[in-house]
Amino acid sequence: MILLGTSGWQYKDWRGRLYPQRLPQSRWLEHYATQFDTVEVNNAFYRLPERDTFAGWRERTPDGFCFAVKMSRYLTHIKRLREPAEPVERFLSRATALGDKLGPVLLQLPPTLQAAPELLDAVLTLFPREVRVAVEPRHKTWWNDETRALLTRHNAALCWADRHSRPITPLWTTADWAYLRLHEGRAKPWPNYGRAALRTWLHRIPRDIPTYVYFNNDPGGAAVDNARTLRALHEQAAAERV
Repeated sequence: MILLGTSGWQYKDWRGRLYPQRLPQSRWLEHYATQFDTVEVNNAFYRLPERDTFAGWRERTPDGFCFAVKMSRYLTHIKRLREPAEPVERFLSRATALGDKLGPVLLQLPPTLQAAPELLDAVLTLFPREVRVAVEPRHKTWWNDETRALLTRHNAALCWADRHSRPITPLWTTADWAYLRLHEGRAKPWPNYGRAALRTWLHRIPRDIPTYVYFNNDPGGAAVDNARTLRALHEQAAAERV
């Protein structure tokens, strides 16, 4: 099962492409939720919303919709995973207002942070088992058996990442669910993904576990167009298997 969405929803150049021209920006989330299954909340990385904001998002979206939320950079980039108890507690005290619409929590690590499995283990231990956590390491020293075993032990998904239509992470399945971020394609106009690249990703995505897929190539509405194309290709492939 694929849960498909984009990284964020408040982009002005999506007006006329995703959002009707006359639709007030204050109603964009409601419209977005009629088009996609999920959204990745990126702005929480820069400034963690208040609990009331998360509760408002829960109320404004339909049953079955879910929010992936990017962990605050205070933990990942400033503290660099050290002293995680307070940042994780504060994050959960707010994001849990989403209730059953809270999807995965994304821990995107700094590209300069070398492998520190003991620090990551301490962070993951603080999350309740029912909260799904995806980890996106970005330094090559993380690509080893110890990291893979650590993620598997916590049922945390290694975040698969793509740039220029190529994987930039190992394609390990470390949980009973998966998480994919598509940052930048090679098709024109930039930063679009071509249909061949999207078909290749469809073949890589596991069929037997839930997989959250987010397009992070938002300029010019590329993320919207590519997400729609991937959904059409997925539906076509599913029909052909019947």
